[in-house]
Amino acid sequence: MRNQDDANDPLDETWRTAERLVAATPESPLMQTDWPEAGQEQPYARREGDPYERYGSPGQGEAWQSGQPNPAPERRYGPPEQEGLGDPWPGQPVSGPVTQSLPGQYRWEQRAVPATPAAGLDLGPQAPPSAPALPSAATDALPPTAVERPAPPTLGEPAHSGRKPPMYPPIPQQLPSAGADPAAAVLPDIVVDGADHGALSVRAASIRGDSHRYLGEPRQDALCVTRIGSPGTGELLLLAVADGVGTAARSHIGSNEACRLAAAYLDRAAERLCAVLAAGDGAALAELADAVVGEIAVLLADHARSSSHDPAAYATTLRVLLVPLDPAIRLRGFFAVGDGGTALLRAGRWLLDITEAQGPEGSGVIDTRTDALPLARTAETSLIGPAAPGDVLVLSTDGLSTPLAGEPEMREFLAAAWGSGTVPGPADFLWQAQFRVKSYDDDRSTIVLWEGRG
Repeated sequence: MRNQDDANDPLDETWRTAERLVAATPESPLMQTDWPEAGQEQPYARREGDPYERYGSPGQGEAWQSGQPNPAPERRYGPPEQEGLGDPWPGQPVSGPVTQSLPGQYRWEQRAVPATPAAGLDLGPQAPPSAPALPSAATDALPPTAVERPAPPTLGEPAHSGRKPPMYPPIPQQLPSAGADPAAAVLPDIVVDGADHGALSVRAASIRGDSHRYLGEPRQDALCVTRIGSPGTGELLLLAVADGVGTAARSHIGSNEACRLAAAYLDRAAERLCAVLAAGDGAALAELADAVVGEIAVLLADHARSSSHDPAAYATTLRVLLVPLDPAIRLRGFFAVGDGGTALLRAGRWLLDITEAQGPEGSGVIDTRTDALPLARTAETSLIGPAAPGDVLVLSTDGLSTPLAGEPEMREFLAAAWGSGTVPGPADFLWQAQFRVKSYDDDRSTIVLWEGRG
């Protein structure tokens, strides 16, 4: 039932039309049908070989003209796709005619099946039913009842290090409850993104961790792949990952909000960022990054307070890579609040982490202490490059960077997957990014940038 308050609803006329159709009677003008003139092809005339006979308007089919009861077990009027509009159907006797009218199409009638042929109706000689033909003695065997088909192509479960996979299953076991936290309930388990921009290719994936899947908790990671700036004044790819702090109750909101705010405020500074990267001015990059991080922190804290929450409940890290679309600019800008990874795969060799003072193989040690928005107001910055053709830059949360640093099998697998010179498709990339390592069950977000070979 619609209320009077809906009178100004832009869909009001649509609802009126729907209500008129539902309430229409056979006598209504809506139910009238303009049938073809005499001599024209009828829309539902009987066709030889049909599984049953189809009739047009009254007077255009034999049963309508003769007025005789149906000789077949049951005749149905109308095209096959309208089966089910009447009730009952074959095998169920009815006590009288059942009529349905459809707007602008046709009318069909279902009649009771007589126990015996009506007087005056000659059905002709009735042949007894014959037994089905059996194969002759020369026939080797009955035909098979089913055709064997090859198994569908699949990638299968994600690869893993070691002889046995991790204890957790590789698919979600529980879902967040909408009643407990609507914001968490609508977050997808997996996000896949990416695009090609000239000689640059980007693939991205954010995956809920095994422990969160098992416990029905939301994915606290977030990512952003977008373009900022405008043609002629400086355009950049903005690649960002955010890792909501595990102990913060609403960090899944904080991480997504931090990515959104980063895109909004870095877009305003895109022209200056391009100029800074073209000049290789690290001090200017640090100044711009601190200004943007400060704005994000203030707005994220205000968002928390407006929702009657402690700003610390929205705690999240943020890592950003800025890539000019001008192929003449070979430096990439990086800034971060909190932990994560920024690795380089060059000529099959991993450099972990290129923005930190670490050895090439890393330590693999987990450190839960990290700076986080909105309490942190400054960023660590770095100029990366110059980029070489064939370089592969990997930006990630610690759900990937930590096992990558500590597990040689994972490095070998991803080096083969991402360093072969061929950029994987989105589905293949997702499968590769899910390489599993025992005891590493955190959310995992990664964005990979392939520098074209020119």
